Amino acid sequence: MTAQIERVWFQGSAGDRLDARLDLPAGEPTAFALFAHCFTCSKEIPAATHIARGLVDQGIAVLRVDFTGLGASEGDFANTNFSSNVEDVVRAAGMLRDRYAAPKVLVGHSLGGAAVLAAAAQIPEAVAVVTIGAPFDAAHLTSLLPVDAVSALDRFGEARVEIGGRSFPIRRQLLEDVNAQNLTEAIRGLNRALLVFHAPHDELVDIDNARRIFAVAKQPKSFVSLDGADHLLTRRADAIFVAQMLGAWVSRYLSGRTVLERATSPAGTVVLTDAPNGKIAETIRAGHHTFIADEPAEIGDDTGPTPYDLLLASLGACTAMTLRLYAARKAWPLERVSVQLKHERVHAADARDCESGRGMIAHIEIALDLEGPLTDEQQHRLLEIAERCPVHRTLLGKIQIDTRLGVLSPKNELVS
Repeated sequence: MTAQIERVWFQGSAGDRLDARLDLPAGEPTAFALFAHCFTCSKEIPAATHIARGLVDQGIAVLRVDFTGLGASEGDFANTNFSSNVEDVVRAAGMLRDRYAAPKVLVGHSLGGAAVLAAAAQIPEAVAVVTIGAPFDAAHLTSLLPVDAVSALDRFGEARVEIGGRSFPIRRQLLEDVNAQNLTEAIRGLNRALLVFHAPHDELVDIDNARRIFAVAKQPKSFVSLDGADHLLTRRADAIFVAQMLGAWVSRYLSGRTVLERATSPAGTVVLTDAPNGKIAETIRAGHHTFIADEPAEIGDDTGPTPYDLLLASLGACTAMTLRLYAARKAWPLERVSVQLKHERVHAADARDCESGRGMIAHIEIALDLEGPLTDEQQHRLLEIAERCPVHRTLLGKIQIDTRLGVLSPKNELVS
């Protein structure tokens, strides 16, 4: 059963805000999977929903994304094409990499299958690629359009087509883009495990497409026939079957990866990069831990603590840890430590023990709540120790900060 659903968004290939849904298992995920849906579909299509739930039940987190102009995503669908869908897949993988962990599994349904085949080379962490009813050639899309629509595109450069009971505007550039694609080399150079699902009597994408994909791909590769299924897997049982088979197949390629291989920063180094979601949000990577910093809604998007929140958190955490270690070493009955901190700018003349009487200075107030049968002497000593924690001393000491263009060398020296 899904323990958590997170709604996230990131910037798509055209700069639009793309909406995504992340289904997380009850415990720590064994891996993350990225699901690319079919042409003009949304992330909420029943097949995608059932497959995602099935994978989550097997411990795999699944990200589903609405491509530009579809579902809850922003942008003009008429301006999209196959290349933009591929770029959206790559950007979705980047968002996962920055905020959670890079996707190990890429799953694509119909044209989404062609998209993950094309995008895989740009997602090096992926160990397995799965296609469901995918065309061998993106140009196959042309054969699905009504003859009058293709004629209108040739004459006027734009037309409306009805797909699945909904009307969509498309432009000539869509056909020009798919006709320029060649997935043969992408499939031949996939260099990762491939699983091909296809229905023998698929009414939209002939099974010969699966044969051609399988023939070009190198080992390891597998094929599963979806007997009796339609292209969109409208029968719930067919989608659940895909999820069960997919989970069983991919487990052998995730063996030994029960602990996620998250992106890490070198010991003692913190790395910040622009977060995919947010006007000014930053992704912070400390070791193998990743989190977000942001500003309140009037400045940013309030997706994470502010820089000063993080400063107070650093000081508070160091204070609490120092007290617990000291009390343990002394065998004192300190049962629980709670630290409250507040930062503000105050007039220097109002600050305690300030040498300067003019201007504004930073003032941090700390309140400690020490639980346990401590004596007054022990509590007083712990209060003294609190002001000796390493972060406290760093903030009150002389700090030298050197900022230059470049990157840190392995010895933490900046190189340009």
